[in-house]
Amino acid sequence: MNKNKFIDHKLFKKSNIALICIVGMVAGFLVSRVLLSASTFILGCTALYNVDPRRWFKDKWWLLGVVWVSFYAISSLWSDNTGFWNIHFNVKLPILLLPLAFTFLPSFSDRQLRIYTVCTGILLLLGAGYSAMFLVNHMDFYMEQYRTSKVLPTPAEDDHIRFSISIACYIIWGVYIWPRLNTRSIKIIIACILVLLTVYLHVLAAKSGIISLYIFIIALGFYFLMIKKVKTALAGIIIVIVLFFTALKTIPTFSQRIGYISYTYIVFERGDRSGKYGDIGRLISYKIALKKIIEHPWTGVGTGDMMNVMREGYKKWYPQIKEEDQLLPHNQLMDVALGCGMPVAAIFSIWLFYPLVWIRKNRDGFFMFVIWLVFLVNLMIEPFLEVQFGVFVYLFFMLWQRATLKKPERAAIIA
Repeated sequence: MNKNKFIDHKLFKKSNIALICIVGMVAGFLVSRVLLSASTFILGCTALYNVDPRRWFKDKWWLLGVVWVSFYAISSLWSDNTGFWNIHFNVKLPILLLPLAFTFLPSFSDRQLRIYTVCTGILLLLGAGYSAMFLVNHMDFYMEQYRTSKVLPTPAEDDHIRFSISIACYIIWGVYIWPRLNTRSIKIIIACILVLLTVYLHVLAAKSGIISLYIFIIALGFYFLMIKKVKTALAGIIIVIVLFFTALKTIPTFSQRIGYISYTYIVFERGDRSGKYGDIGRLISYKIALKKIIEHPWTGVGTGDMMNVMREGYKKWYPQIKEEDQLLPHNQLMDVALGCGMPVAAIFSIWLFYPLVWIRKNRDGFFMFVIWLVFLVNLMIEPFLEVQFGVFVYLFFMLWQRATLKKPERAAIIA
């Protein structure tokens, strides 16, 4: 066979290689960091092969990411704890690669999008099944765990926050892609996957995943109101109410979780500042971080020393909180400001809101906005981009949704 014909064979099309890598990234996220890293690297090499580097600079979101991540690197100069700095800088490296990789990939066909939808849905469903089996096999033990805000083991190395958010994002994707599912059998498969994953999110009862799901459902109701489908919007409101209260009455882990959250705010009102309760711990981390940011407004404390400085704050203002309950500020904007200073936090804020320029007033734009909003909320309540899986989940679902947009700006970049 002629070499050129072999290379041009459709199996070796850039989009097909990319699709394999993308599904590999999802599988790697669930079971293997090595597979995740390898798939990410191969995707980057595939997308950027034979692309003039001068064209990279047309992607403004990537440029903004390069700037604020570079300051994480520079902050090593005033960080004493180099090991901690190394961890927090290295997890940001995909921000330098994945935006470019997705930008220079060719558009995916509807068939490829359906393949991604089925494969990713099956992988996440298998992950949810693995997690649910712990509850089935040890019901009494895990019900007791839920009384103290512990949840079921999950894939992604037991990172239930990122795993639950990835499921919520997939549910959003499933609704988005529904009109492009071209056969009855595929629609039945995806419908079953979406229903089962929705039930699982309530069984797992991870706050981040539940919040993300309900943000989408509520936003969908507003979307139907905006396009003057009032009856559909009202039906959606009824579905939300019925879904929530049915879950509350029928899923014991979910009711335990809601009860724990309610109890947390009761003890907070009573003056508990022990840090033993998750949401109270978040609020305390905000107070300490804000004081430290004010003390170091221009350069921050150095990303390597963030935790050490937070421990100093706990010792000074909240000495009753045990070291194992002490946290980095559970807010990504505060993390950037604490580590690198307010000017870098301002650049990060521009990067954070820049995806809004991709959005148009149509159905595609609505789903892009919802994905962005889901992550904005989670970035405000978690140090989301300080862990590898957080960086992956954020970039992957944002960029995958962006890749489906038919935008003149993106076309100009990859032309």
